[in-house]
Amino acid sequence: MTRSLRWLKDDIALRMMQKLELLKHQPRSLLIVPDAPGVHANSLASRFPNAALASVLEPDLDWLVRANVKLARTGRFIKNGITQFPKMDANCLRLADQSQDMVFSNLWLQSLDQPKWLVQEAWRVLREGGLFSFSYLGPDTGAELRALHLPSGPVSSTLPGAWDMHDLGDALVESRFSDPVMDMEYLYLEYESDALYLKDALAIGLLTAEAAQVIATDKTIKLPQKMTLEVVYGHAWVVGKHLSKAKDTLAFISPDQIKRKNSQDRKEE
Repeated sequence: MTRSLRWLKDDIALRMMQKLELLKHQPRSLLIVPDAPGVHANSLASRFPNAALASVLEPDLDWLVRANVKLARTGRFIKNGITQFPKMDANCLRLADQSQDMVFSNLWLQSLDQPKWLVQEAWRVLREGGLFSFSYLGPDTGAELRALHLPSGPVSSTLPGAWDMHDLGDALVESRFSDPVMDMEYLYLEYESDALYLKDALAIGLLTAEAAQVIATDKTIKLPQKMTLEVVYGHAWVVGKHLSKAKDTLAFISPDQIKRKNSQDRKEE
């Protein structure tokens, strides 16, 4: 997402923070996937002052922005532990299993071809009792653009990871998260400038650069003056991580979690 919509990420992050105020969770370690430069880390450091922060930066940031962010974080969060920048490789976070108490992801899932990999990776890196908190743009986002057609076909398609919130809720359960909570709201952006509309549609991912160029040069195409954003929020907990996967209504304890009593234990009984 480009800088033109940085304000949107800020606003949704604030709404996520308000939802987190209702939860009693004080993480010691917190992973931000991904982080806008200086935005999410600042807010989360204030909300969770005792948490060591790690963040994956947005993939489209250039090297200079990355260097500046790293320099700023090193000085600002020393009391929490120096911020790290784990890399992503083939849909995998380069972090150890059970190394985090919280994973925070704002407006990113909709850009992924397979959002489920992030759900599974969040489960892997979270410790018992950990929290996965996220937001993303749902399938109704950009509905106005999908009503437009070019000679070559539809102007816009649904974002690749804009899953229905019930489908993502099912993915959380399948990945063994507990007590998933999902809710949704519609936001409406209104425009007086076609150029700004195209810029934001590109930033969100509703248009390709080629389609935007065609629309910008074809004066017969009338753009809508409104853009619908379906914003989905959710969180889920890691509970019973050391249990083997449940089957039907039964849960099975893995053999490595069964310990033999020693003689000292018997004496204490």
